[in-house]
Formats: sequence, C-alpha cells, structure tokens
Amino acid sequence: RPILLQGHERSITQIKYNRDGDLLFTVAKDPVVNVWYSVNGERLGTYNGHTGAVWCVDVDWDTRHVLSGSADNSCRLWDCETGKQLALLQTNSAVRTCGFDFGGNIIMFSTDKQMGYQCFVSFFDLRDPSQIDDNEPYMKISCSESKITSAVWGPLGENVIAGHENGELNLYSAKSGEIVTNVKEHSKQINDIQVSRDMTMFVTASKDCSAKLFDSTTLEHQKSFRTERPVNSTALSPIYDHVVLGGGQEAMDVTTTSTRIGKFEAR
Repeated sequence: RPILLQGHERSITQIKYNRDGDLLFTVAKDPVVNVWYSVNGERLGTYNGHTGAVWCVDVDWDTRHVLSGSADNSCRLWDCETGKQLALLQTNSAVRTCGFDFGGNIIMFSTDKQMGYQCFVSFFDLRDPSQIDDNEPYMKISCSESKITSAVWGPLGENVIAGHENGELNLYSAKSGEIVTNVKEHSKQINDIQVSRDMTMFVTASKDCSAKLFDSTTLEHQKSFRTERPVNSTALSPIYDHVVLGGGQEAMDVTTTSTRIGKFEAR
C-alpha cells in the first residue's frame, strides 16, 4: 500500500532522497522543510526559518547538511540531525535551485530574474567562514539572456549543468565560471534536471512535452521521450534502465486547452 505523507499545506515544489535512501526531504510553496523516514513515512522533523515558498532542497553526500532555497530571498544551510540553522545567505531575488557538489564543501544556487535584478549563479565554499559571514560568494555568474529554471552539479563537481527558460542547456565551469558547452534541444522552458546515480547522464523535463537524455560531460543528446503534456519533473532509476516522467498542465491552462484535460499521471 502506498504511504501518504501529509506535512505541507501548499503544492510540493521538490522531493529529494539522501544518498542512503533512508531519509526523504520535501519542500513546498509553504515555508516548511520536512524530513521523513522513507521506510514507514514517519516525519522525523522540520527545518523552520523560511518565511516564503521554498523552491529547492538538497542534502550532501553523508547526510550532514541540508540546503534550502526560498522565495523569501534567502538560501539556508541546516544541520541535518538537529535542525539548527548553520548559515543564512541573503539574495536580491528568489532562490530557484540549489545544490551541494560531490564533496559537500561547495554549494551553488541560482536566483531569479525579477524586480530589476539579474539572474545569478553563486558559488560558496563552506570551508571558508568569511564567505558565509560576509555573504560574498567566491564566484558569481550572471545570466542576462534567459533565467535559469533548474541547475545541478555535473560529475566530480567540475561543472554545473543549467537549464534555462528558453530551452537552452549550459555547462558552466565551477572553476572559472565560463560556459564550456551550450546546446538547445528543447523549444520551451526546462522544468527539471536530474542526474543518473553514476553521474554519467542526466535527463531534462520541459514544457515542450518531452524529456531528453544527455551526456553529462559533452551535453550530447542521446534520446527523447515524448508525451502529450508538459513534463514537470523526471528522474532516472538508480537500479533499473528506467526513466519516469511526471507532469500535466498548469491549472490555469486547463480551461484554455482541448477537452482531453489534465493527464496528471506519471509515465
């Protein structure tokens, strides 16, 4: 029987397992970050401090720290075990994506283009307390053309793969901040990027009703998966050769499209 987890009042924005798979982190358009035992669905606790919708969550390799980014213009670092807030990084606009690198020492997050501010990707080294205290990242990449809607770390923490509102994919170097490769396989916004367990491939979900599989180092397009509706999220199985897609129309678009409404099931 499926277990129903009830811990949010608004729609879910992101779900993440930790590396061992025993904990599940969920964030939604309410200010609460929840953590659950995945085996029985019992809620272990919450990380309290955000004052707006939480867009993204990530947990490091050995499940010591949790990172969350929110529409309250902040990215926060938490102690996974105690729920204590370790760092607060203020931004000028909402934090859309966030992530730990392979070693868990460097974090990156991207901010939205809104209220006259540019879209930026910021990199902080957690081993240097002065960066956190001064709220000054060691590197900041600006994206003027199209805002980043999803971003993940590439293999070995060398690059960051970013998907844009216009369907472009960029590979940024985490050392220099330059664009290593740029491809445009999607025609509309990229909603989600997920990496395979060994980080050799990643899969993108897009509003153009397709998901695509790419090579992580070259961004070479491998395969496409088509559906009849926008894909909101997609993931690669760690143990099988399976890809799962989930999506459907936004509630506000349902009334303006054809009668074959909705179709919100996972494929």
